[in-house]
Order: sequence, then structure tokens, then C-alpha cells
Amino acid sequence: MAAIDDASEPGSPVRSGYPPLVEAAWLYQVVQVCPEDLPMAAAQALAIGMDTPALCELAGLPRHADPRDIRDTFEQALQELGIKLPDHRLARRYALRRLAARFIAGEVDPAELASDEWSETEVETAEEQAFVALLPPCACCIEYTLGLDQAVWEAQLQIAACALVSHPTVGPRF
Repeated sequence: MAAIDDASEPGSPVRSGYPPLVEAAWLYQVVQVCPEDLPMAAAQALAIGMDTPALCELAGLPRHADPRDIRDTFEQALQELGIKLPDHRLARRYALRRLAARFIAGEVDPAELASDEWSETEVETAEEQAFVALLPPCACCIEYTLGLDQAVWEAQLQIAACALVSHPTVGPRF
């Protein structure tokens, strides 16, 4: 089982300096963060005292800049800060746990969880498996796919999401 790690060096200023930048790196690996949001994350990191040439450049890019330029500059900023991008498989597992946390917090409607995107995730824990097993492949056939009424499914999903969130095994550590 993979340990929770932010993929940066132990003495990195990011570990205690700006966790959202580390989380952005994890979500970036699985296309769960929009490139247009990265310049603001860089600007906020600069505001708390982090400083590298690429971070300054990224913070100065407009939201409507070419996404390739934003991505290239973001990756350079991470490199300058000593933040390594996580393995794609680990980042997917972290994104799954984050989805469960957002569901618990009421930020994600149950119908939004219906997607075949998660069926491809290589799960490693019983909690991950239980949550993924409850995610139907599409929103249009939730009732057909589940064979349950919506209230029962949502209750089971809530239990599985709570179990997954309470047993973090992968993701950034701050």
C-alpha cells in the first residue's frame, strides 16, 4: 500500500508553506484542475513568501493564456520548488478520495458521481473498492444500473465515502 506523501523533499518549504500548490500538483496529474486556475494558485503562493522565477512567471500569466504555456510554466515552477509530480495511478486514487470528501461535504450531487471514468481507477484498498463499486457508469441509468431506490443508494454511498475519507492511504501530506 502506498504511503501518504506529497512527493516533495522533507525540507521543502511547500510542506508547511502552501499546501494548495502541492494539492494542485496531485490534481494536475489527473486533469482535475483547470490550467486557468494555476496562475492564481501561483500568485497566492508568492503572497505567502514562496518565490522562484517560474512561480513569478506563472503568477503573471493571464487566465486566458495558452493552456500549454500555463502547464509548462506550472511544471517548471514545481520543479524549482522541489515538488515532484506524483505517479498518475496514485493521483487517480487521491482524486477518488477527494471526490468522496466532496460528496460528504455536499459539494457533489449524487447524480454527478455517475461516470465510467472511475471504473478504470486501480483501487488498492477495500474502502476504495466499496466506493467505486457504488458508482454507476452513467447518470441516465442510475435506477437501472443500481437496482435500488435512490435513497438506499445514497445512504450506501455516504457510508462508503465516509469509510474512504477516514482511511487516507495516498495523497499530499501537509
